[in-house]
Amino acid sequence: MTFPYYGDSPVKYQTEYLWFNTKKPRDYINITTDVDDILKKSGIKEGMVLVSAMHITAAVYINDAEEGLIKDIDEWLEKLAPFNRNYHHHRTGETNGDAHLKSLLIHHEVIVPVTDGKLDFGPWQQIYYAEFDGQRRKRVVVKVMGD
Repeated sequence: MTFPYYGDSPVKYQTEYLWFNTKKPRDYINITTDVDDILKKSGIKEGMVLVSAMHITAAVYINDAEEGLIKDIDEWLEKLAPFNRNYHHHRTGETNGDAHLKSLLIHHEVIVPVTDGKLDFGPWQQIYYAEFDGQRRKRVVVKVMGD
């Protein structure tokens, strides 16, 4: 943690990493509890949390933790960016062009406000890590900032 000063208030930072190695090529993992644990450990009461996938075939998003919706999201992404052997990217020897496109559709990061030491969500909101080219070790950075 560092404590630079802006005006009269010190700003604190807490950075931690979450690691994943999914059993399936595509998976959706609720990481809300993990992010909340990092926030609590930081001691920060007011500020924000940045949660960012550090890989270009993964994503982080906020939505409802409802199994039917997760399946709908997965099917929607597969329709918009289906696996296709003819992607130009595959000419490089890779076979994960669809995973890159799915990541672009969902995006790689979210910012969540912190109020009174808690993640300041709307009703039903949860943080998810979305894996589109799994079965290998990847990470997410969680950076808590505030005072």
